[in-house]
Amino acid sequence: MDDACVCTKLHGPGLHPHCFGQFWLFDGTSPEALNEIASQFLRRQLAAGEDLFRQGEPAESMYLIKQGLVKLWRISPEGRVVTLAIRKAGDFLGEAVLIETGEYPVTATCLEPTLTCGMDRKHFEALVTKYPPMALAVIRNLSRQIQHLSSNLDALAEPTLDDRLYKLLANVAHEVGIRAPGGWTIAYPLTHEEMAFLVGAHRVSVTRTLGKLRSAGKIRSSGKHLFVSDVANE
Repeated sequence: MDDACVCTKLHGPGLHPHCFGQFWLFDGTSPEALNEIASQFLRRQLAAGEDLFRQGEPAESMYLIKQGLVKLWRISPEGRVVTLAIRKAGDFLGEAVLIETGEYPVTATCLEPTLTCGMDRKHFEALVTKYPPMALAVIRNLSRQIQHLSSNLDALAEPTLDDRLYKLLANVAHEVGIRAPGGWTIAYPLTHEEMAFLVGAHRVSVTRTLGKLRSAGKIRSSGKHLFVSDVANE
């Protein structure tokens, strides 16, 4: 496959360096298969606030984020909005397409201008049939997703709200933050209510706990930027 990223040719520099066809999902795939994969790419450019897909829609496509941030959220059976994760450039969305037919279990909303590169189910299934080594790569992908979910569950297992909230912020910082001296800086809008859903607490309790974390020097905020201290290494 041509080393030059077509997305970069179309949209200019500043995109994530990994291409869909070079993604670890396709490790062990032959150059012939990669060339065929490249011919099937779907590219979408979305504005902040626009949905890549919505909960309940038929799950037909999977996406690699080339630029931007995407919030994954869903409506609970009780009618509450539950924020599940924030995905950044280089992350993969729509993994359920790989293993089953059905509907998207969540909504994916862009937090900033976003570019995605992806493939629909029909083309992916045809490629896996034609190139069997791709099936093994899918297994690796699912394993990594399980590890990611396990780290989020670890955060919820912390005994105190202070520890749960700090661990949540530290996990998010590792995912989408920018490394800075002594920690990470996060530059995206995550509301107190969204944090409350993620740690299983009331919004008022989260607001109070954020104040305690600031007093302890574990976090500090400036506008829409949040700095999370790497207290584990201090």
